[in-house]
Amino acid sequence: MLQPTNETRERLLEIDNLKVHFPIRAGLFNRVVGHVKAVDGVSFHINAGETLGLVGESGCGKSTTTRALLRVNPPTEGTINYRQADGAVVDLAKANQEQMIPIYRDMRAVFQDPQASLNPRMRVIDIIGEVLKVNHLVSAADLESRVAELLQKVGLRPEAMGRFPHAFSGGERQRISIARALAPNPRFVIADEAVSALDVSVRAQIINLLQDLQSELGLTYLFVSHDLSVVRHICDRVAVMYVGRIVEMAPVDSLFERPRHPYTEALLSAVPVANPAVKGRSRRIRLPGDVADPANVPSGCPFHPRCRFATDRCKTELPQLQPTASPGHQTACHYADSLELRGAFDLQ
Repeated sequence: MLQPTNETRERLLEIDNLKVHFPIRAGLFNRVVGHVKAVDGVSFHINAGETLGLVGESGCGKSTTTRALLRVNPPTEGTINYRQADGAVVDLAKANQEQMIPIYRDMRAVFQDPQASLNPRMRVIDIIGEVLKVNHLVSAADLESRVAELLQKVGLRPEAMGRFPHAFSGGERQRISIARALAPNPRFVIADEAVSALDVSVRAQIINLLQDLQSELGLTYLFVSHDLSVVRHICDRVAVMYVGRIVEMAPVDSLFERPRHPYTEALLSAVPVANPAVKGRSRRIRLPGDVADPANVPSGCPFHPRCRFATDRCKTELPQLQPTASPGHQTACHYADSLELRGAFDLQ
């Protein structure tokens, strides 16, 4: 993690009331009968040089949020203000294709499955070189040396550029994906479950690589993951999502030491420990039921059907993300300051 505090950093990305709704069509005339509210009113910011973790159960809207930033899924509502290198701010939610061209050079992504994200019929030099050619970043004469430089930066030998993706291990393929992301010298990288498909030992290597690259190149990360132990290691702040909304956001240490939302407490209780026989594991919180249907979100707080602290107020009134007594800590719970929730250390 970088040393400057959040207060001294410039905001690189600021999202306000982001919504991504998908229509549900039915009937003879294919009419819209409802909407899947995959992302429903998300607001957060990312400061230059920091790593923001986005966590939650599968289906909570994490990947849809990142796809909205990349304009793969056009936002239904809200603003996505991105500060470019020259200081100009562009609303990505309203930007046209021409305005997005320089943004795509500055904002890159590393995906979960490197085997699926790399073209099996292209050599490594072509996979990485394609980015350089399309963006007119190097001449034909300098292409090979630039690709070799990028491969060395991610811990691979230059000789690898003549091979195809199937000749590499999963960790090596992910290094190639990272090299491709770094090709146009971006400032912002979205890592969407970038280590979840890798073996544990390889996972640690890739995480260390990402941290080293951040320190060396001054990168900013949006790190999407369901693995809170990884998030704790790499992130500066964490945003917890549930059914398309952020229910808690805090500095990583504050979140792990004292969560303020019952859902976050339950997630922390599921983090594996080195010794499974530790007495505290019997205190794991098992939530009843399933994640709410984003096409039919419960009234009031979406988490209330699974929350052991829920009251009648929770069933009718939607809590908004509000500051708590802890600096930089926000939560969407009516009883955030009165609940005594257990942190990751208390649960071990």
